[in-house]
Amino acid sequence: MRPSMISRSGRAASQLCTACRNEALRTSSKSMSAPASFALALKTTRPTSTQQQPQSKAISRRWITTSRSALSTSSAATAPESSSNQTPKQNKTPPYYALFPHTLPDGAPPTGPFKIDLRSLKREFLRLQAASHPDFHHSGGSSQSEAEVAARRNAEKASAIINAAYKTLSSPLLRAQYLLSELYGINLADDESGSQSGGGATDPELLMTVLEAREVIEEAQREEDLEELRGVNEGRIEEAEEKIGEALRAGDIDAAREETVRLRYWVNIREGIQNWEKGKGVVLHH
Repeated sequence: MRPSMISRSGRAASQLCTACRNEALRTSSKSMSAPASFALALKTTRPTSTQQQPQSKAISRRWITTSRSALSTSSAATAPESSSNQTPKQNKTPPYYALFPHTLPDGAPPTGPFKIDLRSLKREFLRLQAASHPDFHHSGGSSQSEAEVAARRNAEKASAIINAAYKTLSSPLLRAQYLLSELYGINLADDESGSQSGGGATDPELLMTVLEAREVIEEAQREEDLEELRGVNEGRIEEAEEKIGEALRAGDIDAAREETVRLRYWVNIREGIQNWEKGKGVVLHH
């Protein structure tokens, strides 16, 4: 390890800021109360338009069927106590997973895989967004009735939930944090005190790895100087995703939590590399 790292290790805590609040996970907590308004959007009679195409109607019918199924599986969550042999809430499919039955037919881990086919997820997301677009709830005239206005507002809410679900599920880190929160009551995204991190943030080896990556990024003179670090770090992200999937499948929630904490560091190193500017300081959030 570089000599300069010795003097820095004592200041490790000050160099690494507290966990960032994650917008997608905050949205997921809101989704617990969202089904009521979401269901209203689905139950509200849509104003019809003579210009609407049959294909759009077919897509909308499929989306409504999918969304109703998703909403029927969602319920208010209660946070259970954390333990290594914890089991997920019985008969509960996370709302975000239920929105994508074609891509995620087996649901969330442990019954379904943690890793997701992102191309399939994007295709299903685009179909859902097309069917829930607020413009489908517009008559096309210069004025709108109260029913049309209400339908449009509810469509906007539904569209926002679909956006949040896609953003969360398409990111391994956000997906892991979402599952731990939704199924096991472990909120890593908002864990400012580190009380639910399982000690991962104080692992000396992990801390030194992060500090060394920080130094490499800060001392880089050109983007090419970061290619080696980029390759190594992408390997860490892929490995963490595999380990999280294995832990969730085995029901080892402590291991899943610790690996998610490590993944959060690797993702922030990736962001540090992507946002690199010569001479610019780096803060690697956890």
